[in-house]
Amino acid sequence: MTERSSKWLKDDLDRRIVRELQRNARESTTNIAARLNVARSTVHERIMRMEKDGVIAGYSVVLSKNPSEESIQVLVLMEVKQQETRKILRRLGQYAEIRLCLSINGEFDLFLSIEAPRIEDLDVVVDEIAEIPGVMRTKTFVVFGRRFDRGYNETAQRIAAQFMDVNTQYDG
Repeated sequence: MTERSSKWLKDDLDRRIVRELQRNARESTTNIAARLNVARSTVHERIMRMEKDGVIAGYSVVLSKNPSEESIQVLVLMEVKQQETRKILRRLGQYAEIRLCLSINGEFDLFLSIEAPRIEDLDVVVDEIAEIPGVMRTKTFVVFGRRFDRGYNETAQRIAAQFMDVNTQYDG
């Protein structure tokens, strides 16, 4: 089986480096190199190239969810005037409650995932979104529960577990 070349990730080593950074973006190049059994300079050069080429767009903080702080989630479908899409996206980007915004095909144009501590907070956000110039209509769904989530929360839990392991090593 031959591996296809990608302009994005040049080879398997790039993919393995990215996987390590996705697990923990703060990991040192020395530790990544040791795990991948390559020279530290190779890892450093690969990361620098991927940053320069835009493959790695940046590094971010992944917030874990405090189990005692429940939140309500709604999914919103939006139909928008196409010529207003950029302005609408800029406005949507100002709402911290909007966790995800996807461009979709079909009857609606945008799909939003919105979270807030109370349903009343979500009601305000959804009402404001519906009033943005260029928004033709919205359809909102309240999420009753998550059956599984392979998103950032899983990553946050893995990082937290690693952090706890490191701390217990120093405590003991």
